[in-house]
Order: sequence, then structure tokens, then C-alpha cells
Amino acid sequence: MNIYETMADLKSLPVPKAGCRAHYEGSIDKKGGNADWDWALYQDAGGEWVLFEHLGPGCIYNFVQHRYPSCEEPVFRFYFDGEETPRFTIRHSEFGEKYPFTEPLASRYIGPYDNGRGPIRVVRSFVPMPYKKSCKITSSIRLEGCDRSKNQGGWGHVVYHSYENGDSVETFSPAEDPAQQKLTALWKQTGSCIHSLQSPLRRQLTNLVLKPGEEFPLFTCEESGCIAGIRILTGEYTASQLHTLSLSARWDGHSSPDFDASFGCLFSNELGYHSVQYLLSGMNIDGYYYNFYPMPFAHSADLVLKNTGDLAVQIPFAEILWTREWNPYYQENGFLYFRGAPYYSRKHTEGADSLIAQVSGNGHIISSIITAYGETPESRADCEGDVRIHFDGLRTPQIESDGSESYSCYGWGFETPKECNPASGYDGHEHKDWSMHRSLPGDWYPFSSCFRFGIESGGCNDLYMEHSGMVFYYGRDEIKLKKIGEIQFQDPGTLEAFHYICEDSPVPVSLTSFFEGDDDHIPVTFYGHYSRKKRSFTVPVPPDAQAVILRRVSDQKYGRQKAFVSVDKEAVEEYPWYFPDHNPYKRWLEDEFIIPRRYLAGKSDITVTIEPQPCGSPLSPDHVTWNEYGYQIFARI
Repeated sequence: MNIYETMADLKSLPVPKAGCRAHYEGSIDKKGGNADWDWALYQDAGGEWVLFEHLGPGCIYNFVQHRYPSCEEPVFRFYFDGEETPRFTIRHSEFGEKYPFTEPLASRYIGPYDNGRGPIRVVRSFVPMPYKKSCKITSSIRLEGCDRSKNQGGWGHVVYHSYENGDSVETFSPAEDPAQQKLTALWKQTGSCIHSLQSPLRRQLTNLVLKPGEEFPLFTCEESGCIAGIRILTGEYTASQLHTLSLSARWDGHSSPDFDASFGCLFSNELGYHSVQYLLSGMNIDGYYYNFYPMPFAHSADLVLKNTGDLAVQIPFAEILWTREWNPYYQENGFLYFRGAPYYSRKHTEGADSLIAQVSGNGHIISSIITAYGETPESRADCEGDVRIHFDGLRTPQIESDGSESYSCYGWGFETPKECNPASGYDGHEHKDWSMHRSLPGDWYPFSSCFRFGIESGGCNDLYMEHSGMVFYYGRDEIKLKKIGEIQFQDPGTLEAFHYICEDSPVPVSLTSFFEGDDDHIPVTFYGHYSRKKRSFTVPVPPDAQAVILRRVSDQKYGRQKAFVSVDKEAVEEYPWYFPDHNPYKRWLEDEFIIPRRYLAGKSDITVTIEPQPCGSPLSPDHVTWNEYGYQIFARI
């Protein structure tokens, strides 16, 4: 598959994303505080600092790094598929200029002087970089610290997908690609209708007056189709309309709305101080609003416009752009419904993350809007809180951010509103409140059973702040994850049930530590072992299993855990089990290994063998860090 073509084909956004998972690697404070500025996994044999390393097929979608322009400039090198020579090299100052890291897919932002603390240069890229076997990113210098006078500045992250099968993946090449040029041209159309339809259908209204408390059926359809665009122009604009005007949708006769969103959420700005324009949504302070996320339906669609305010609102123009042209595509590939999690009303959560969304079902997150307020109208809404997202009940966050503004791919707070690029940005006012948006046109976040989307108040939930917001996703209600069982090393019954055997019969030991994330203050005790020998266990396979998932708890005090996995003596060739990072303070890690469907075909059970591998530093290459403190075993159905 050509990733550029996939990203440019926006009608594919609602299609289920089987065989894919989303991950983060970056400069999170391992102690759980606010020192989110040290970014390095290890130093390799060539003296380069490894920022990111993934073994197996995947794709990098987002790269962000913050650095003072006056400090030593890093050079980033991208190595693919085990090659010893980097395929792509770029300096910090070349983002936005060196192909393919050119505008608007890549850029750089210069933060404010800020009384001498700044400026900061934040570089970002949304250029997709797929790989068939592996990828490693290095920096020529160690990225650490926050002190400009000490030649520091280490904030940064990578968001990437891992794939269960790499057969159709074409590894990234820096050579000019017509598909990349097509994607670039598409992103340059931000603010205009971006769908190419041969025979678009339009439902248009003019000169509508929506009275206080009134609802109006904006669009009703009793056949299959797909909404490709929503455009609304209000009369005299006021920011209050972002909260008093809303749009709800029901697809295929569902008993409750698939989304019920204020204009501020649906059009990506809850504050409305400035106009914001993103590729798939936006609003202008002249009262124009647009949303171009594809919204397919099989039998019917009902969109209702509501005014919950005290004043009548004039709507000179409204248009629903829809089509039947994509019906054969969705019939062949399937689709998920465009949905919104219930609105998270403005509130403060004492000592814990604000949980913007908690959703069950299956699908993939496609965008979010988060707004923050200080303790008083004159207070500064802090920018240090990390976004933390958990999928499918995993206790280790899979997506994080090194600060709030870094999630929207900017830096140094929300000090220069407005800031926008096609996929992310923010609005704000005088260092006070802010409203940030992140769209996921390529790096959507899949989930099989649920997700939890939260954000800190301050650097470690130590400030009074209020948040509001909404998360949009493509999804359905069915749970696609079935728990088969679990292995607990203090419980011989579970070992017997799964026929667990380790060659040296280790005696379990106990450890009490913490998981990273919102619950990093809660001590948890597990029993496990650090054996370097082979171990195996037998797993029943449900008839409808598309994959078997091994979810392991381990001690991540030492990094670069690696093991080979085989199924019924056949090696899993797609990837090893590998986790390159470590945390000596919050030592519990929960990660997963996916056994693809091809190893399950025709079987009612499988025997899994795990063989730990040395993966130490260049000074101790034979060091084995693999360990296990329990497994939960699932089938994806």
C-alpha cells in the first residue's frame, strides 16, 4: 500500500482499521513529574542517541521536537529495515524546507521571547514514513534538559502505527513521489471543500431563523449514502454561539444520537477569539463553519440543528453535501459511524486527570477538542498537563504528550494564538484560556473494546484548572476483544490451566511499584520472575479469533526487553516482542504481543513459546532484561 495515497483518500477514514495499533515514544518525565524534556532510549555503537526504535512493520506519522535555536543544532537520522546507512537525514532548521519535510506536511514554529526565557523552535512533521521491517531514529546530540544556558532542550515525541502484517507496506523513500505531491496539494486546500465528487448532492437552506429553544431538521435521508460536508453561515457572530448552537446526528435509526455536539466542538474551537482553519473542520469569526469528515450511513441519516440560547439566531445559509458515489466502496470495505463521545462539561478534577472521554465499543479516534481555563477569569490556564490515552484497558498509556501544547504540535505554552496547521492548532487569549484541536487524518488511534482519554491539570495534577471538550471517533458498539484467561505466577492453578512451563522452574518473587500515567501514585504488587530460559504455555483459540493478544506485566527498570515468539514451533516472522524504553521509578509496564491470524488458522489451541534475547547496551550486548509478572490473554474477534 502507498501510505500517501491512503492519507489522500479521505473516504477511507471511516473504514475499520484492522491489524493496526497506535503508539507514542517521547520525553515523558519517568518520575511522574513535569520534567518532560529528556528524550533518549540509549546511545548506539556509533555514538548516536536513539530516540525511537520499532522492530516490525509500521509507519511514523508525527514527529515533534522542541529546541532553543541558540543551542547546538541536532541532526536527525532515519534508518529503515535494519539498514546501516540512514535513508533520510534532516537538521532541526530544515523542517518545512527539505523534501519531503516541506510545508504544509512539515513545518517549524518559533515561540515568543517571553522575557528572555524563549524563543523556542518547535519542529513538526506529519509526513508518513512507512517501513516494512523496522525503523530507528537517532539524534546527533543528546536531547535533554530545559536550560538554554546549558545548551539544552530535549522535549519531543513520535506517534506511530505498528502493523500485524507488512506484506503490502512500501518502505519510505525520500525520492519525489507523485502520491506525496497529491497529499501535499490536498493539505494546501485547507479551508475549502476537499472532496472530489463527480455528482455531489446538496441539501441547501437559506434565511433560516432559529428561535430560542428551537430544533430544526437540517437533513433527513432514507437511503444509503455519505455526508461529505457540513457548511453553515450564521448572521451576526458571537462567541456564545459556539456553545448555544449544536448539531446532533442519528445514523440508521439508532435510538440515541451518534453525536450531539456544540458548534465549538464540531467546528474545533470552543473559545472563538480567532478564526481557525484545519483540513477537515474549522470556523471563522464572520460566522462561517465547516466540517468535512466523511459520515457514511447504510439506511438513514437525521441531522438536527438546535439553539439552546436565549436569543434567536439567523442562519443565512446552510448546506449538507452528500453522495451516493461511495456506497460501493463502503459495501466492499465496511464502515464505522462518525460519533462523538458525550461532551465533557467544564469542570475541575481534584488530583487526577480530567477524563474528556470514556468510550466502549470498537473503532478509531479521529479528532479531539480540549479547552482549559484557570482558577479565575484572569488566571493563566497552565500548559504543562500531559494528554494520556489508554486503549482496551491497558494500564500503561499508549498515547501521551510532553505537555498540553505538544499534543497540538506547538510549544512554549499557548502564548501566540491563534496557531493552526492542517492537522492541529489552538486558539486563546492573553495567556489565559486556550482551546486546542488535534485531527488524526493518518495517525488515527484504533481500539477494540474501549478507550479512555484524559489530560492533567498542571504538570502533575497539582493546579486548579477546569477542562471541557469532546473526542470524535469512527466506531460501532460491538466489543471486539474477548478475554481468554490470565496467568498469575502466585497462583499455580492458572499455570496449570495454561500448561505454563519454564525451563529452569523459577520461583516467583514479589515486587511493589507503580504504573505510569494517572494512577502513578497507587502502589501495585505482582509476582513474577526474571528467568532467561525458554518458557511456553498453551492458549485456547476461539473459532472467530482474528488474532490472539498476549498482554504482559513486566518490570521496566532496565530497558530494551526483547524476546522471540513462536507458535507451535513456528517462529512469528513479522516481528519479535520488543520494548526499547525503561523506567526505574514507575517500574510496571503493560505491553502486548499480537499473534496474527495466519498462525491460528484451523486450530482450537496453540502452544506459545517465548525465548528471551540479549539486547543490552553496546558495553554489555549480552545483557537480558526480559521478565514477566503475569499475562492476560485475549482474542480479537
